[in-house]
Amino acid sequence: MQFFYEEQLHRMECMAQEPVLFEDILCQIVDMIKPENESYITLRDLKGCKLSGSIFNILFNLNKFMAFETRDPFLIRQERENPTLTEWDRFAHREYIRLSMEEDVEDASNGSGDIWDESLEAPF
Repeated sequence: MQFFYEEQLHRMECMAQEPVLFEDILCQIVDMIKPENESYITLRDLKGCKLSGSIFNILFNLNKFMAFETRDPFLIRQERENPTLTEWDRFAHREYIRLSMEEDVEDASNGSGDIWDESLEAPF
């Protein structure tokens, strides 16, 4: 892992990105995998982890690693709540919520204008 970290570190330096310490990455990986023995990670540990794809992205793909480091805490919580959902499912759900909220705002603003449509004469 140290070798792959050094490669990522070199890429970060070339792109003028702030480097992330190896110890921090190692702690994140151990927390994500939750291995049986924290002194080493086995293939069984990786296969049993639902986040193993993210671990490989951290080690091999700088763009995905930087996206992982700067991602939204709301998205993290959403992933933990429904780990079986795909990225597309999460996107569709977020867009549905956003669009329904926009529609509610439009309905509320249109509804508040109904008062002005009424006659100004007294009802007697």
